[in-house]
Amino acid sequence: MAADNLERESHTAEKIADEPKAGSNDLEKSETESFKQDGVKNVEAVTSVWSKKALWLTFVMIYVVQFVDMLMQNTQSSLEPYITSSFSKHALLATTSVMSSIIGGVSKLTIAKIIDIWGRVEGFGLVIGLLVIGMLMKALCQNVQTYAAAAVFYWVGHTGLGYIIDVFVADMTSLRNRGIMFGLNATPTLATIFAGPAIAQAFYTHSNFRWAFGCFCIIIPVIAAPIMVSFWMNHRKAKRLGVIAGRNSERTWHESIHYYVVQFDVLGMLLITAAFALVLLPMSLASSSKDKWASGSMISMIVIGVVCFAAFAVWEKRFAPIQFLPWRYLKDRTILGSCICNFAMFISIYCWDIYLTSYMQVVNRVNIRDAGYILNSYSLTSSVIMPLCGLLIRYTGRPKAVALGAVPLATLGTGLLVYFRHPGSKVGYITMCQILNGAAGGMLSIAMPLAVMASVSHQEVAVVLALHGLFASIGAGVGLAVSGAMWTNLLPAALVKYLPESHKAEAMTIYGDLTIQLGYEWGSPVREGIIAAYGEVQRKMVIAGACFMPLLFASIIVWKNHNLKKIEQTRGNVF
Repeated sequence: MAADNLERESHTAEKIADEPKAGSNDLEKSETESFKQDGVKNVEAVTSVWSKKALWLTFVMIYVVQFVDMLMQNTQSSLEPYITSSFSKHALLATTSVMSSIIGGVSKLTIAKIIDIWGRVEGFGLVIGLLVIGMLMKALCQNVQTYAAAAVFYWVGHTGLGYIIDVFVADMTSLRNRGIMFGLNATPTLATIFAGPAIAQAFYTHSNFRWAFGCFCIIIPVIAAPIMVSFWMNHRKAKRLGVIAGRNSERTWHESIHYYVVQFDVLGMLLITAAFALVLLPMSLASSSKDKWASGSMISMIVIGVVCFAAFAVWEKRFAPIQFLPWRYLKDRTILGSCICNFAMFISIYCWDIYLTSYMQVVNRVNIRDAGYILNSYSLTSSVIMPLCGLLIRYTGRPKAVALGAVPLATLGTGLLVYFRHPGSKVGYITMCQILNGAAGGMLSIAMPLAVMASVSHQEVAVVLALHGLFASIGAGVGLAVSGAMWTNLLPAALVKYLPESHKAEAMTIYGDLTIQLGYEWGSPVREGIIAAYGEVQRKMVIAGACFMPLLFASIIVWKNHNLKKIEQTRGNVF
């Protein structure tokens, strides 16, 4: 019986290998003739030999991992203000996020090369390891420096995990159906936005924030292991059937080091990371410096950052054997437009998002859980809209139309937030703005990656998704830097302005600790002064975010109007 099964499998594999590719469009021809790296070959071999049952079982396992990751993110984001406050550094919430966001975005291009050169599963295991290290460091940190390092490890792992899951889904679906699966993978938010803040509240009340991070260090690897086993088993099956040959490298260890240093363009990666970090960080650090912007350290950071940008450009253009940033893709107006759209969307949101939960607790007198619910109403709406948009694009084939429909919603949501983000506004109005922005974000989160992937072959999907994600992270980093700069430079002065005379000397102490702010009695002159200061600064932050709406619209107009129903991209037993 076993021999008969093996013979049938072998016959199936031979048939798949010999079968001509369906369709005759230019994209398919280009893909057939282009070189494919081991990671792409391996996953195409896996999808060629696995069954429909294995395909859908893997979808389910990916969904479970996505659920746990979102639950972890919603839990820890509600506790982050209390971590920085425990070190009397509440204002550094944006500063630590700038660094982790930039490194997380740049790392996606490195992860893209890892999963194309080594394999999808190898990259998946790497990001799970980084995620666990980051959460463990957060659980054990005793100072803000360790927390900042933990945030980098965590964010690289978290964003890398989401990115690789998107690549997995792209490998397992046709371009036409991909939006549906991208949308379904967002639906865990429907539960996690309620469960995450509630879990955070329970840990904060009955234990401490450290155990909230520690428990996920165990949960995540256990939940992720079945996916790795599934791909590993089907990869072995593909090798056994001769669909793919085993890896055979005769390089010595030092030749391998040189090979991967060149492949990953390590120097280019370090230069671009340093450039963004050194230019953006002074915006949120200047207020804590003794001489503010007159400080030599602030000026030198910006100057060195600009030099790093110039050095990166020269290195990439003239000397890099393999470029870190794939500039050739940005010549395509759809890819460039989608990347700029992602940049504009994230910079707009992060100009005001990072301090929203603090604002809701101080100004609107809500607890950790409810503040998390309000913040996450954006994600709730987005997760409802995304599968519907995926279904719409599946039947129309036009992602550009969906993206254009998101612009009025984003403009309305951000514009109304300018009006309602002030003391005295009801919580419901702020939630309404979050819902409008969430609907726009959900529509764009489906349309943008589909438009990008429609412009390339399967070999290039991982790279362009990483490039698209890089612009999101840069946008988030810039938005966080703007947010941090406004918070650290404007809030202390606003506190001095609005606090009663008896407490003006305590302005910096109050500014640095959320728990001290919440400790003042509701209705007291001190609390009213804090509320007035929050309202003044937060309104200016939202105005800054609204300024990027015209760029959002302009970046979508330039897209090609791709029809996804006419593009074939993946092979094998896919959905």
